[in-house]
Amino acid sequence: MITFNPDGSIRLPPQFKQKKEEDVARMRKGRCMKVRKEVVSQYPPKSCVLHLTLSDALADERFVMTIHTRFKEKSQVPTKLRKVGEKEFEVEIGSDFRRCSDCQSLIKEYHEFLEGNLIEEKGACAFEGKKKDFCYEDHFS
Repeated sequence: MITFNPDGSIRLPPQFKQKKEEDVARMRKGRCMKVRKEVVSQYPPKSCVLHLTLSDALADERFVMTIHTRFKEKSQVPTKLRKVGEKEFEVEIGSDFRRCSDCQSLIKEYHEFLEGNLIEEKGACAFEGKKKDFCYEDHFS
């Protein structure tokens, strides 16, 4: 059931509110990174942007550039890394057939480096990825 605040905005369910508070705490105290995926252009040539925000506990930001450089050497999609603020970066993902899968592999590399301390926000991205609950009977019986 949907409930509303006195100002007319939608009240968040308790589980969403708790998750949001946990994410804020992780960004303040833990070694964490937030990644927000946005689609810049819906029409060909399509392009996307990853907004990377480092937590306050991450003093060294060189890993962002190092991982991006290593990723750029082995990927097919053209990318550009830009430093936007003190702890904020943008990665432009250019137009290519493997745009979404290469984008996911870059996020996976950051996820592995930070040992799972990554907050991923979907933003305007419509990419679903692989289904994790694959069942043979659902497709082949």
